[in-house]
Amino acid sequence: MNDRERQWALWMKAADAGDASAYRRLLGELATFLRAVVRRRSASFSLAAADVEDVVQETLLAIHLKRGTWDPGQPVGPWVAAIARNKMIDALRRRGRRVDVPIDDFVETLPAPAEDEQLSARETEKLLSVLKGRQHAVVKAITVEGADIRATAARLDMSEGAVRVALHRGLAALAEAYRSFRE
Repeated sequence: MNDRERQWALWMKAADAGDASAYRRLLGELATFLRAVVRRRSASFSLAAADVEDVVQETLLAIHLKRGTWDPGQPVGPWVAAIARNKMIDALRRRGRRVDVPIDDFVETLPAPAEDEQLSARETEKLLSVLKGRQHAVVKAITVEGADIRATAARLDMSEGAVRVALHRGLAALAEAYRSFRE
């Protein structure tokens, strides 16, 4: 066991005995060690710098939560490295097969964003005409006039639940009508 391992083991034992300053020193030293280990291992997996730091922080948290599993007869480094390896695997699983490519490399070749297509007042009225009765009144009050559920319910003498149902069904009918309208 080298000097660093001996010192870590002493700090870990002191921390287990309740020495908060030893625990702070241990975590500070381990954070530096972990950053180097995770950076070195992450290079082959193209993890971003933010991902490296996330793995380091998750590893430090796991060390804190699982410090009772450390065997005082064993070195601290390999135990910490195993936790870091598992946290790195977790990060890679979360990331999936995604590859990060800076958008700056393609900004000149990307098309301009399409402008939102707006319906004219006449088109809106024509589309709303597919709705009848309370559905028409509810959808128009909420989506066109900007009223809220409570005010619409009071104005139309309906329960708020009935207004929500009418709105949902009305919007579904409008979506279907819009698809037909645009074809």
